[in-house]
Amino acid sequence: MIGAVILGAGESKRMGTQKLLLEIKGKPMLEWVISSLREVVDEIVVVLGHRPEEILPLLERLGVKWTVNVNYLDGMVTSVKEGLKSVKDCDAVFVALGDQPLIEVSFLKKAIAAWKNGAKIVCPIFRGKKGHPVLFDKSLFEEILALGKDQFLRDVIHRHKGELETIEAGEWAITDIDTPESLEAFKRKF
Repeated sequence: MIGAVILGAGESKRMGTQKLLLEIKGKPMLEWVISSLREVVDEIVVVLGHRPEEILPLLERLGVKWTVNVNYLDGMVTSVKEGLKSVKDCDAVFVALGDQPLIEVSFLKKAIAAWKNGAKIVCPIFRGKKGHPVLFDKSLFEEILALGKDQFLRDVIHRHKGELETIEAGEWAITDIDTPESLEAFKRKF
């Protein structure tokens, strides 16, 4: 069983409003992320933090599981850990960003194939830069859950670089939307 943890706990300070609900081509940004992942995963959990009540109606409409990270101010790794606890029965889990609406299903399928062929971590790469979503095998869940708030997923990736497979992807893999300017640039480009 493959799962996905979508990170959506941040404050959206630079955007000035709840960015995950901003519409792109008629759908909230977060819905695009959920739609792509639903094509290939068995279970999705969205990790909320800052003002979760704003996003809950969308998740309820879509029938998506959610959890709240009360420690979201302590860094992204706390949200990853909270999400993993909710999908712990999965054999592998994608860690995805809620503000990355162009995730390509073709990448997700390639990542799952690489995992089935033995990769413990699968990551998209664009022009040498690693992006998201990253697929982690369940054998790494305990290590991720043991990370401190000042540690990062990249620490786990670095320790297991021999078990990492990167897959060439488009610019979407390193594109997230954090400011009104980046949203406008995104809309013009894509």
